Amino acid sequence: MKQTLQLRTSQHLALTPQLQQSIRLLQLSTLELHQELEQLLGDNPMLERLDDPLDHTVRLLADGAISQGNGNGAEAPATPSAEGPQGEGGEAPAAAGESDTYEAGDREAGNGSDDADWSASAGSKSADDEDSRPQLEASGCTLREHLLEQMRVTVQEPRDRALMELIIDALDENGYLEEPLEEIHERLPPELEIELDDLRCSLVLLQSFDPPGVAARNASECLALQIRRMPGVPLVTRRMALTIVEKHLAWFAQREFTKLKKALDCDDEDLREAQCVIRQCNPHPGAEFASGESDYVVPDVIVKKGRGGWIVTLNNDVVPRLRVNALYANLLKQGKSESQMNGQLQEAKWLIKNMRQRFDTILRVAEAIVERQKNFFSHGAVAMRPLVLREIADTLGLHESTISRVTTQKYMLTPHGMFELKYFFGSHVATEAGGEASSTAIRALIVQLTGAEDPKNPLSDSKIADMLGEQGMVIARRTVAKYREALKIPPVSLRKSL
Repeated sequence: MKQTLQLRTSQHLALTPQLQQSIRLLQLSTLELHQELEQLLGDNPMLERLDDPLDHTVRLLADGAISQGNGNGAEAPATPSAEGPQGEGGEAPAAAGESDTYEAGDREAGNGSDDADWSASAGSKSADDEDSRPQLEASGCTLREHLLEQMRVTVQEPRDRALMELIIDALDENGYLEEPLEEIHERLPPELEIELDDLRCSLVLLQSFDPPGVAARNASECLALQIRRMPGVPLVTRRMALTIVEKHLAWFAQREFTKLKKALDCDDEDLREAQCVIRQCNPHPGAEFASGESDYVVPDVIVKKGRGGWIVTLNNDVVPRLRVNALYANLLKQGKSESQMNGQLQEAKWLIKNMRQRFDTILRVAEAIVERQKNFFSHGAVAMRPLVLREIADTLGLHESTISRVTTQKYMLTPHGMFELKYFFGSHVATEAGGEASSTAIRALIVQLTGAEDPKNPLSDSKIADMLGEQGMVIARRTVAKYREALKIPPVSLRKSL
């Protein structure tokens, strides 16, 4: 086989490091973006952040001197000095790399908010002002601590306290005792000579503690404990409610009111009063002591009503303010730094540019969404129109994958609440008039129909489909059932009331 040399010309798409970083920043959520940014700030000394959360705080420098943040990411001495960087002319020289800065509001109002921030903080700063110190949130009381505190003032004998504490440690986060007393008794050493009746007595005493229903072994016992301690309930109603939760709780959960009335030999009014008593109970008495923290979503864009229509703005609180470090940039210009810092300077400029491009793209996509969903912002979810990614991509001249990255884990604050950008995209359903209706609008109509239905005669899925058909929306019963389940609306049998 003879070897030959051939020359070919071909084209291929190569992702440069700058483009890869741009794509990565675009698909990150706000939380992930700030985590990524903190890592980049630690790796690249050429990059600094103007909105440092440690601004306006006293810091100890490497040489032992004390400095204080000046509100724009730079360090300032705590004691004012007569001589400063202004020089003899009294004017500060322009910082190197000053143009390589990205701050919140650059697109609309430009820079220049640093002086206002510094003056406001400097006027309120006081070394003796306790209000300016960070406040720590007090830790909440757990269910175990709450029960132990009651035990200390109720039980005196050390042996009884030990038994009760053993049961308290066996409670789950909802306040239930899921482990049988027999198993707890088997784990105890025989030489202690503890009888099973001793544990039962401790359990009965524990069940009298606050919150009502604690240390119950099942939902029926939990509700019964609360009903027995509920004040102001007539004796007949209390007995009927206890009978329901102890013997017919499954029928009550399934709303089998006909079977309940027959088993209890009562009418609708008596059953309705017992139902009201049971609904006042808390099936999870220990949940109020849970230490779980709520997760909050910070919006990327904010939509407000203006004179000329709906106005979309970026949320300045999530936009980081970055710039190139002026000190290192000056050293590079004077040739006093290593060649490695040239690459770090270029990476810092790339990051600032890609950060600006990320928020500009989010704002453009949000504006395009608001432009097409004006009726939603004016009238609510029932006025949502069908929208697909391709429509926004063609309008902005971007690829569908870019729109998908922008709308994932990015949130918009509207007068109707907080929504992910993907919420405004949805499939369509044909109408009798030849038009299209958004699936989001159909879900909103289902919520309205089920919310206005007669509790004694709720609407079935078939009836809801017929009512939507009367409004021109051709939709099958199975589709209504799918939307209803997605909205977490119970079926017709569980929505029926007396």
